[in-house]
Amino acid sequence: MTSKPQFVLALSCPDRPGIVHRVSGFLVEQGANILEAAQFDDVGTNRFFMRVQFELGDVATTAAALHERFAATAQELAMQANFYPTATRVRTLIMVSKQGHCLNDLLFRHKSGQLPIDIPAIVSNHMDYYQLAASYNIPFFHLPVTPETKLAQEAKLREIVAEKQIDLVVLARYMQVLSPTLCEHLAGRAINIHHSFLPSFKGARPYYQAHERGVKLIGATAHYVTTDLDEGPIIEQDVARVNHSMSAEALTEVGSDLECRALARAVKWHAEHRVLVNGNKTVVFS
Repeated sequence: MTSKPQFVLALSCPDRPGIVHRVSGFLVEQGANILEAAQFDDVGTNRFFMRVQFELGDVATTAAALHERFAATAQELAMQANFYPTATRVRTLIMVSKQGHCLNDLLFRHKSGQLPIDIPAIVSNHMDYYQLAASYNIPFFHLPVTPETKLAQEAKLREIVAEKQIDLVVLARYMQVLSPTLCEHLAGRAINIHHSFLPSFKGARPYYQAHERGVKLIGATAHYVTTDLDEGPIIEQDVARVNHSMSAEALTEVGSDLECRALARAVKWHAEHRVLVNGNKTVVFS
């Protein structure tokens, strides 16, 4: 028996009465069976957000066909709406430098079936993890970079993104700042992970800096990449309490686990089309 195709409709638009009625009416017309639905009205921005997962009896229907049928409604409601087939996995490129804990975690979760993504490539400015990539049978691209070669290196990266038909780029502790041009090119499809502290500790060995200041709470933030360094719309955060008895190495270990967990959830939610950008923040239907 052929399984029924499933889709996700993710949308946002100015809030007004009747949006849910129009959306549900359209789905009824398509013969859809709604499996999951969530909505949010942001009174501050007067925008409405909605995610609907549904199945269809017509196995020949495509996301492109649904988009075309819904276009008139979307235009009338000034709506940004996208249909995604759940059977299509998000093609994800992972970038890493010399800290491999997030890369290793994502690869294991992917291999275990916990992440609805495909990983066609791993890119690094160092050679440290080429053997790890090979153990998962994933192509590894070594793209070293210096201030003088940065533009050429990013041009090569863009070639890989195009060649591998990449939907999402994940900076899994990739310790290079992307140029504004590349950030704009990857807008809405690049996720970064970094430590979260109060006060903020920038530069090398942040957990050692935190230890020297005696912090009581450490954390990690996963966010979309923008031209404002580490200030893009936040997707997920995780925190843990620490105390005076813990060494800098212990803080680093706890922080690494937080980074892995926050990044994995952000990647999963993005791949399931549960994240909608709302200005400088996000709506996450987790």
